[in-house]
Amino acid sequence: MLDGNPRLNLASFVTTWMEPECDQLMKSSINKNYVDMDEYPVTTELQNRCVNMIAHLFNCPFGEEETAIGTSTVGSSEAIMLAGLAFKRKWQQKRKEQGKPYDKPNIVTGANVQVCWEKFARYFEVELKEVKLTEGYYVMDPVKAVEMVDENTICVAAILGSTLTGEFEDVKLLNELLLKKNEETGWDTPIHVDAASGGFIAPFLYPDLVWDFRLPLVKSINVSGHKYGLVYAGVGWVVWRSKEDLPEDLVFHINYLGTDQPTFTLNFSKGSSQIIAQYYQFIRLGKEGYTRIMENCAENAKVLREELEKTGRYNIVSKDVGVPLVAFGLKDSSNYNVFDISEGLRRFGWIVPAYTMPPNAEHIAVLRVVIREDFSRSLAERLLPDLEKVIKELDSFPSHGTSKAVQVKAAEGAQNDKEGGHPVKKSAEEIEMEITTYWKRFVDRKKTSGIC
Repeated sequence: MLDGNPRLNLASFVTTWMEPECDQLMKSSINKNYVDMDEYPVTTELQNRCVNMIAHLFNCPFGEEETAIGTSTVGSSEAIMLAGLAFKRKWQQKRKEQGKPYDKPNIVTGANVQVCWEKFARYFEVELKEVKLTEGYYVMDPVKAVEMVDENTICVAAILGSTLTGEFEDVKLLNELLLKKNEETGWDTPIHVDAASGGFIAPFLYPDLVWDFRLPLVKSINVSGHKYGLVYAGVGWVVWRSKEDLPEDLVFHINYLGTDQPTFTLNFSKGSSQIIAQYYQFIRLGKEGYTRIMENCAENAKVLREELEKTGRYNIVSKDVGVPLVAFGLKDSSNYNVFDISEGLRRFGWIVPAYTMPPNAEHIAVLRVVIREDFSRSLAERLLPDLEKVIKELDSFPSHGTSKAVQVKAAEGAQNDKEGGHPVKKSAEEIEMEITTYWKRFVDRKKTSGIC
């Protein structure tokens, strides 16, 4: 009860509201362990139906009489681990057959990937080759990504809905460039699409956008049911293009629960309620229902973005096409910064994250508001006045702590940077990066103070 209000948590992509009927449905199935397939065969059937629906949604090229290859997971993190393992095993098998070394696999991604990719790389000993970001372009550059591909690359990971800005990466261009490189080199480097945030958005808002299994090099896709799949945490899904893309030796068969059961997951036991809830949402809403909800989210994001632009205070860094969110930074950070605004909004109950971009754009700091199904127009109309109150309060203190700290920091820097008695001139970018780094450390220290 002492936690924040989930509806006011604008940092999270995760669903915080479902219909009361679905709440009751989940409560009634909370005691079911999904792995007991012989005991709960209907739940298993519902999971398989969900996999098939998602595969059709992503234009998977399998026949009407065939069953899609995929599974439910505990969020997209596990889904990414499974997809990565499949790529690694396929690459190793081929290298062994060719009599070549298979001990140095790598994955090419953008520096904007979610931390679960770093976890996969570290846990399963795969080098993560990141395409650095640049100011104004906060997603992976397909040209630079393909340049980094070598014979040890097990896949290139594209993000459909960047955590930082909600932007969709250009999977179609990546596929074209990679096809050309594969033809020139004789390699067969595939693509995985991390559609954790955008997988349940693009098919409904941008049906003509080609990013999925319509592209021949896309071999697997993950999506989070607990984000815009509209189910409580935590359920994810991973789907493979064909049976050949999931090595058989990664699938385990058990019979000690009553029948032969194939399983390919990192964990064993898990709850059935989220899977049942996902099926409920698919049947309850259908394509029309999901489309209306996503259109409403996009419209609310547009309204919020336009109102922020009217103030003249902010630079909007998120794009019109992508996940419905608004990421924005201050045009003038001389007296206070986005971290001060984030802290001020907490007094009104709002949780709006402030963060800096990854390398090489660390000097850019922004706030991000994620628009979920339960973020209504009325909530937007509450957020904007509260934001304005915080700004006016910060404006009223010209000697606000931030300004003073920045002045002290700048004075120290000027003193330390003297060479032969002459101050070294720094670019505006260098000064902004110093200030951002200083405040990021300050905020990190503050967050950990008082913790036992």
